[in-house]
Amino acid sequence: MADTSRTAPDSDWTRYQPWRPWVEYGFWIAMFVINAIANSITADFDLHRAHVDVRDWEPVIWELSSNLMVLLLVPAIVAFTRWRPIHFDNWKRRLPEYLGASMVWSILHVAGMVALRKIGYAALGSHYDFGNWPLESGYEYLKDVRGFATMVALIEGYRLFLRRLQGEASLLGAPDDSPAAEAVARPERFLVRKLGKEFLVPAADIEWLQAASNYVNLHVRGRDYPLRTTMAQIEDRLDPATFRRVHRSYMVNLDRVERIEPLESGDARIVMHDGAIVPCSRRYRAALRGDSTVSAAA
Repeated sequence: MADTSRTAPDSDWTRYQPWRPWVEYGFWIAMFVINAIANSITADFDLHRAHVDVRDWEPVIWELSSNLMVLLLVPAIVAFTRWRPIHFDNWKRRLPEYLGASMVWSILHVAGMVALRKIGYAALGSHYDFGNWPLESGYEYLKDVRGFATMVALIEGYRLFLRRLQGEASLLGAPDDSPAAEAVARPERFLVRKLGKEFLVPAADIEWLQAASNYVNLHVRGRDYPLRTTMAQIEDRLDPATFRRVHRSYMVNLDRVERIEPLESGDARIVMHDGAIVPCSRRYRAALRGDSTVSAAA
């Protein structure tokens, strides 16, 4: 059967890679720069309309300090959402964690914002007073929690776009006119959907697998295809003569293993044919060494 899993070098995913850093960094920088400028102008108009005695540069410092701190804290939200991903099936369990994270994020935002304002005011020969800390911090949190939720939604939406662009895998069901038990129990190929197109990925082409929250990423020729399952479930469905569990979160295709490098800790690292490094814990190393396919390399 022809290998239909190969994609052209100039696929949408490949073409997007050179632009990806510019899009990701540029989006956040542009959004907060525009937000700071627009809010500064709006705040200045509102304060003068209300006949509040403020100097023209004060709203600028307020907005620049706030937006700069939010921008600096974007990596923290990205890291947290990667560490504790939220999905439709776990949002109730994750909600308290995200509320706690939003409070920590707001405290960091307010503390940094006030520090920057004091520096800005001092540079202009003035003094900044944040006011009643408990009261003002509560007011800031009511704004920050909405901003935090919006940023989480943007980050998860972008990740969904990336998964759709690269492709997601699913088990290939049996034809309607044949029994489904054997095909589902040990699939010979997976169905990959990407941008409205479908590709068949032979199971033998999977080089290694990595658990990631509610997904298992199938690594095939430098690409990651997320499959919505657990490592235990996919392990039961792959041929144990070819695929071997080497870590709580990793499996490898024995035919794609180049060598095994023991570590002083008793663990090991597995070097794949494509150069990828896969960890191997001591719990699984003995069984892996006993396999005739790779024992010589170990």
